[in-house]
Amino acid sequence: MKTALVIGAGPAGLMAADVLAEHGLSVVVSDAKPSVARKFLMAGKSGLNLTKDEPFEAFLSAFEEAAPALRPMLEAFGPDQVRVWAEELGQEVFTGSTGRVFPRAMKASPLLRAWLGRLNDLGVEIKPRWRWIGEEDGFVFETPEGRQTVTADVAVLACGGASWARLGSDGAWANWIDAPLSPFQPANMGFVVNWSKHMAKHIGGPVKNVALCAGVQRVRGEFVISQTGLEGGGIYAVSRPMREGHDLTLDLLPDLSEDEIRKRLAKPRGKASLSNHLRKALRLDPVKQALLMEYARPLPADLAPVLKALPIRHDGPRPMDQAISTAGGIRLEALDKGLMLQHRPGVFAAGEMLDWEAPTGGYLLTACLATGRWAGQYAAEFAMAQTA
Repeated sequence: MKTALVIGAGPAGLMAADVLAEHGLSVVVSDAKPSVARKFLMAGKSGLNLTKDEPFEAFLSAFEEAAPALRPMLEAFGPDQVRVWAEELGQEVFTGSTGRVFPRAMKASPLLRAWLGRLNDLGVEIKPRWRWIGEEDGFVFETPEGRQTVTADVAVLACGGASWARLGSDGAWANWIDAPLSPFQPANMGFVVNWSKHMAKHIGGPVKNVALCAGVQRVRGEFVISQTGLEGGGIYAVSRPMREGHDLTLDLLPDLSEDEIRKRLAKPRGKASLSNHLRKALRLDPVKQALLMEYARPLPADLAPVLKALPIRHDGPRPMDQAISTAGGIRLEALDKGLMLQHRPGVFAAGEMLDWEAPTGGYLLTACLATGRWAGQYAAEFAMAQTA
């Protein structure tokens, strides 16, 4: 029987193992942590956004320069296939108002349990606490039983990126893998702000119904004012252009034009304070007013341009280990069409350790599953094509 080694038991690695076992290979999955898919489970605490229900070309465009390379993988296993896959594992899914797709259970653990049960039925062996530390006549691991060396007909590397080290993605593999790499950078991360004292009462408060603009990107969304700065989906959606040096501005009233804002503010305010006037005339809530005071004092006579493009100063991204994901990793040109390392026949790579970047909202997880499935498929074909 042909053998396969999968290093990393996150979504990409488990999907590769699933496909390899379906093709009749004897599959061993190693993972450095005591249990599998820890980052996947952490993502599930906020609802487990599996994928996004939108036209395929719009979905693909989220991957920007990596889209051409990822296209065939996402065509083979994209949003529609992810929904079917989850339902075949007994997890009913639903689509929210924004197009995001979630399991009805709204958490990852039932899906993961069903998936691990399927892998067990396929004969996949999972070895926790097996940490890959390099190669020497095979793949070398530190294990509870001491140092072990494993050889296999094919191997799929699915070691993750370089964020959330405590969950297993520490990027240490980059120190010994022999492949061209792009440097790791934080992705889908918050940004540091040293708030003034008057913002203290707004810590933890959501900023809703705004448009965030950075570079050429403009997204409608919301975010949270945290103790250390800015966090949440809206910020993550523009984190790449912000990381690349583009300024962030907020449109606090995205449904109103400057002229409409001026018209409403021109109404007599009588003895009302400016705060009450902004609340009554524009329905500007306290947290938006606080941001206005934080970034635009002294207030100009014409508030309309500032309300439509409030400049947000920050002190850069949060540390990489606190990012949801990372950019960088094995360069796509170092891989063939099946995600096999050009210089390492029989060794494939998948998931977040590849040099692609995607926003949250289902894109990241779908591409991890799709690349894992693709690498597993080609690894199985490669193994079967080798003579005994």
